[in-house]
Amino acid sequence: MLEQVIAAVKEVAQEEIMPRYMQVVRQRKADGSFYTEADLAAQEVLLNKLQKIYPVATMGEEMPAEQQHAQWEAGDAGLWSVDPIDGTSNFFNGLPYFGVSVALMRKGRSILGVVYNPATKELFYAEKGKGAYLNGTALPLRRRETHLRNAIANVDFKRLDRKLAEKIAAYPPYASQRNYGACTLEWCYTAAGYFDLLLHGGQKPWDYAAGCLILEEAGGSMCSFDQDDYWAASPWRRSVIAALDSALFKQWRDWVRAHYQNDETSAV
Repeated sequence: MLEQVIAAVKEVAQEEIMPRYMQVVRQRKADGSFYTEADLAAQEVLLNKLQKIYPVATMGEEMPAEQQHAQWEAGDAGLWSVDPIDGTSNFFNGLPYFGVSVALMRKGRSILGVVYNPATKELFYAEKGKGAYLNGTALPLRRRETHLRNAIANVDFKRLDRKLAEKIAAYPPYASQRNYGACTLEWCYTAAGYFDLLLHGGQKPWDYAAGCLILEEAGGSMCSFDQDDYWAASPWRRSVIAALDSALFKQWRDWVRAHYQNDETSAV
């Protein structure tokens, strides 16, 4: 099944996504995020292909919210979770940091994940219990950092509560910080060891489903702000505290939770 999913993702990227790279007009959704005709076309073709590979419920980022929730509820025995283009703003601006993300989930947890950046040909994938890979090479690619002060972090400030965002901005506990605007690739880059730490204030299932499994299978650790079991957190706005090294993860989790304020009204 993994080989079939990879083939489907690559085909959709080649036929529906890359011919439209920097050639489309963006449109804004009700929640303020962007989409393009490439997102819609890629999702339609990809969901059809996945249904032929394994006919279970399908959920895509570009579906109406009511349909997404209905598919999630119907997908306990099997659910395809798809983000046709994660990093749409990068895609239409010509920044080569965007990806196609596909995960197969059962009972709310991922058992197969594929993330593909067609601009760079980076293919990340994992199956539960079988390790994680980038273009055939086992992850991680580099030695794990174990000290928080030496770590490189990927931090999405936009969805953090104000107290935590201000503390990180003024007194970062790590060496340096990045954010490139594509959640699925951020998970994968942490799994590869390009980033040591990951922090996000709230993701949807298509943001984390594939990447979280890839990081897990690379040996990484993760939790939400409020749940030690990452998979037990609310699926529709799931915060992320993650690290590749287990000892580093404990330092990062404890620091974040010490400065986190659970107050939706304080969000940046």
